[in-house]
Amino acid sequence: MMARSLSEMLTAWVPALGNHLWQSTLFAFAAGALTLSLRRHQARTRYWLWLAASVKFLIPFSLLVGMGSCLAWLRGPGTGEHTGLYLAMEEIRVIARATPALAFPSLVRLLPALVAVWLIGFVVVLSVWWLRWRKIRSAIRDAIPLREGREVETLRRLERMGRVREIEVLLSRASLEPGIFGIARPILIWPDGISARLGNVHLEGILAHEVWHVRRRDNLAAAIHMVVEAIFWFHPLVWWLGTRLVEERERACDEQVLHFGSERHVYAEGILKVCEFCLASPLPCMSGVAGADLKKRMVNIMTGRIVRKLDPARKLLLSAAALAAIAAPITFGLVSATPRRAVSEAEFAAPDGSQPVLVSQDEMRRLVRKKVQPQYPEAAKKAHIQGVVVLEATISRDGDVENIQIVSGHPMLVPPAIEAVKEWKYKPYLVNGEPVEVKTKVTVNFTLSK
Repeated sequence: MMARSLSEMLTAWVPALGNHLWQSTLFAFAAGALTLSLRRHQARTRYWLWLAASVKFLIPFSLLVGMGSCLAWLRGPGTGEHTGLYLAMEEIRVIARATPALAFPSLVRLLPALVAVWLIGFVVVLSVWWLRWRKIRSAIRDAIPLREGREVETLRRLERMGRVREIEVLLSRASLEPGIFGIARPILIWPDGISARLGNVHLEGILAHEVWHVRRRDNLAAAIHMVVEAIFWFHPLVWWLGTRLVEERERACDEQVLHFGSERHVYAEGILKVCEFCLASPLPCMSGVAGADLKKRMVNIMTGRIVRKLDPARKLLLSAAALAAIAAPITFGLVSATPRRAVSEAEFAAPDGSQPVLVSQDEMRRLVRKKVQPQYPEAAKKAHIQGVVVLEATISRDGDVENIQIVSGHPMLVPPAIEAVKEWKYKPYLVNGEPVEVKTKVTVNFTLSK
C-alpha cells in the first residue's frame, strides 16, 4: 500500500517537474540570448542575467501562477468573460497530468529507481563539496590573524574607498590563492610568502579585486548556485551556468579594478604571480583572484577594449524582459482563476436552474458514484493506439450524464469513451442546498498494458 501511494505521488509530480525543467531551460536560453546582445557591455550586467537564470531553477512559474489566482480572488467580482480560455486551460492541465502515464508508461514504472539515482547524485555532489569545504576550514583553523603590515594597511584603505566593512585577514601556510571566505562575516585568506613576490602596485590590485568580491556579495550568489547544482545535478545546463557565473564575476571585478586606476599590465602581472605561487580556490563560494579562464582574462585585461555602459534602449529591453518573466505567469493565473471565482460566487446566489453551472473536472471527480471503464477497441490495441479522450458533458440534477460533446481524442477511442461515460453516475451538485445542472469536462485514459 505504501509503495503504491509513493508511486502515485511520484507520478503526480512528474508533469510539474517536467514543466518546471523545460520552463527553466527556456528561461536560461532567453538569458543567454540577452547576454549575447550585451557582449560588449559591462560584465556585471551579464552576470546578473546568468544569476537570474540560475535562481529560476529554484522558483517554479507555478508560484507566480498561484499569486495570480490569489489576485483574482482579491479583486472585484468575477465574470464569465474568460470562460472559454479557462476551459482550454483546464483541458491542457488534464492532458499534461495524463501524459506521463500514457506516453511513458515504462518511465512511470521506473520512477522509484530514478528517484534513487537522483538521491545518490545529490549525496555525491554534497559529499565532494563537504570535503573541499573541510580543506578550506582546515586552512583557516591553522591560520593566524594578520593585524599589521602593508597588506593590512592597503586593505583598510581600499575598504574605505569601496565602502566595505572591515575584513579580517588570516595568514595561511596553505597553498590556497588569496580569497574571500564567508558570507555574513567575510574573511580574507592570505597565503604566507606571497607578499614577498608582489610589489605595492601588484598588492593593491589583488586586494582591490577581493574587496570588489565582498562588495558584490559574490560568495552569496555562488552559494545559491551551488544549491541549484546539488538539486539539479543531472541537468548539464546548470553546470554550464556555473561556469558562466564564475567567468563573468571575475571579469566584472577586473573591470572595476581597472576602472579605478590600476594599470593593465601591472594588474595582469600581479594575477600571474599569484597563479604561479598558489592553487585556485576549491569552492566557487570562496571568491579568489585566479578564477575562470586565465588566458581569456589576460586578453580582456590587456586589450584595453572600452566597455560600454547600458544605453536607454538596452535598459528598456532588460526591464521589459524582467516584467514579462514575472507578469506572464501571474496573468495566466489571474485569467484561469477568474471563472472559478465567478462559479464560486454563483453558488451563493439564488440560481434559477436555467443554466448549468460550470464546475472544474477536479471538483466533480470527487462526486463520482459510479465509474464504468471503457472497452478498449481491438483494432486500437493492434495498432498500438493509446491516448486521452476529453469530453464535455452536462450532469443533471440527479447525477446523470447528458449532452456529451467531443473535445479531443483519437477517432478510434472516442466512441467507447462516450459509451462508458454515459453509464457514469454522480452525486448531485448542490448550490445553497439545492441540486443544479453542471457543465464539466470528463477525461478517459486509454493505456496499453504490457
